[in-house]
Amino acid sequence: MPNEQISIRTRDGDCPSHVMIPAGTGPWPGVILYMDAGGIRPTMFYMARRLSDAGYVVLLPDLFYRYGPYGPFVPKEVFAGDFRVILGPLMTTTGNDKAAEDTAGFLAYLDTRADVAGYTFGAVGFCMGGGMALAAAGTYPDRFAVAASYHGGNLATDAPTSPHLFAPRLKAEVYVAAATDDGSYPPAMAERLETTLTQAGVRYDTRTYPAAHGWMMPDFPVHDPAAAERGWDDMLALFGRTLQGEN
Repeated sequence: MPNEQISIRTRDGDCPSHVMIPAGTGPWPGVILYMDAGGIRPTMFYMARRLSDAGYVVLLPDLFYRYGPYGPFVPKEVFAGDFRVILGPLMTTTGNDKAAEDTAGFLAYLDTRADVAGYTFGAVGFCMGGGMALAAAGTYPDRFAVAASYHGGNLATDAPTSPHLFAPRLKAEVYVAAATDDGSYPPAMAERLETTLTQAGVRYDTRTYPAAHGWMMPDFPVHDPAAAERGWDDMLALFGRTLQGEN
């Protein structure tokens, strides 16, 4: 099952990316995976491969491409110190708005692949990528059938690029997976996001997992295997229904 390494042209440069392809013969639905702040590393390949093995062509772009070469980082080592000093400079090179702009190139690339089925895709993001997935789906509403955020932070803030501001344009079904222990997505923020989605008429669902922020990532200190498996079950059921027509 191949992992293709490619480069996608965006407005700001060339974005190194990886494509995970299922076994067998396609075409298959396409999904864009928006990474967390830990960047491209073995765990992100694992996440993309696991999703691809369920029957999707998964595009994993390196959203830190504007920064230049880095890492790969080992999150358990990064979080043992001041992670803001290490990851902060990379995070400032991207954001919800820039990731949404980059998505034009990602969609154009997927459109060239004969093994990708359909015109609408899925988006899923983890931590930093959660808000990016929602922003991308709101920026290109006709191109996404579903957008999922897993332990995404700052999903409804006063920032001009806050993900909740994209709600009026969303046509995708939205899934927000939160954690009981997550200072970046407190209950008041969750209420603000859900109110905005409801007012915009967005079809959405939320679930709060009994875990900490980042629980889905196998290389995070807070990784919770049991909660992660429930998260995967929910994700694959959601994508199966919205992208593969499963009941």
